[in-house]
Amino acid sequence: MLFLELLGYLLLILVAAEVFVNALEHLGEKLHISEGVTGSLFAAIGTAMPETLVPLLAIFSGTGNTATNEEIGVGAILGAPLMLSTLSLSLVGLAVLKQRGIQGALTPEKSGLKRDLDFFLMAFLLAFVAMFVPHGEGWVRGALAFVMVMIYFVYVMLTLNASASLVENGHATEAGSNMLLTRLGLPQNLFVILLQLMLGLGLLVAGAKGFIHGVELAAPILGISALLLSLMIIPIATELPEKVNSILWIRKRKDTLAFGNITGAMVFQGTLLPAIGISLTPWMPQKEVLLGVVITLVAAFWLRWVALNGGLRVWHLFVNGALYATYLAAVLG
Repeated sequence: MLFLELLGYLLLILVAAEVFVNALEHLGEKLHISEGVTGSLFAAIGTAMPETLVPLLAIFSGTGNTATNEEIGVGAILGAPLMLSTLSLSLVGLAVLKQRGIQGALTPEKSGLKRDLDFFLMAFLLAFVAMFVPHGEGWVRGALAFVMVMIYFVYVMLTLNASASLVENGHATEAGSNMLLTRLGLPQNLFVILLQLMLGLGLLVAGAKGFIHGVELAAPILGISALLLSLMIIPIATELPEKVNSILWIRKRKDTLAFGNITGAMVFQGTLLPAIGISLTPWMPQKEVLLGVVITLVAAFWLRWVALNGGLRVWHLFVNGALYATYLAAVLG
């Protein structure tokens, strides 16, 4: 019965992602903004809501066990970028393997991809350094957290400023199909677009929360600790919106939207959420956590290097998947 419930929530996430993506494309087209803004900001923040809620709920209103709450919070904060930079990207490659081949080219807009990865690496390296700052040095941790918040603010400003020139160069957001609610007879205007967007986002959050609940019930059967649960299993559920949205876009050859959805979420989750973790949890270099951070940084560096040196190929993303398999083998072995 539990696994049927998990399957039901998974199907809900898949349907919700289609509703959300469809509305988002029409919103971007109506506002005349670039695919980079639509993918890296709108889609990334919107679909990041489920995994953003998990650590916040764990830290502020979790169980009566503070240590367990902190483990779940830290694991969920760091597990999300790990999942996005490794498993999510490899699934994007797998989605177009038959269509484009192992040597097939992937063509996201390079300046936006570089900006996303540069800001993510800058912030996540600070999160790594913060693990070695004693918890008693509150002012140092506070300063690092503030810098990480400012990094995201600057990133948003630069992404928005780049939109106009990208639209002029042919990277405007274009809707690939009619809006779903208009097929039911509703007019296609900004209000209806926002209504469908909120409907899709609400279904995404509900589906992800239900999936998380089911996974948490199944975890004791598998004998997994709270930290490993939050690092490995919870992100699988909370990252499903990004995976599904990016797979839908990559199969439609909307590579900029597909990658921006993932790398933009990496920036969001690599700046604001670690800032909260640094401020409110011990944020110590435990083995599982430290290895996860290192694997995430290697995966992001790899993606940046291949994208800017010869261009991305489908097989390059499978290296990211291999890094995730390496992490699993190390922590479970």
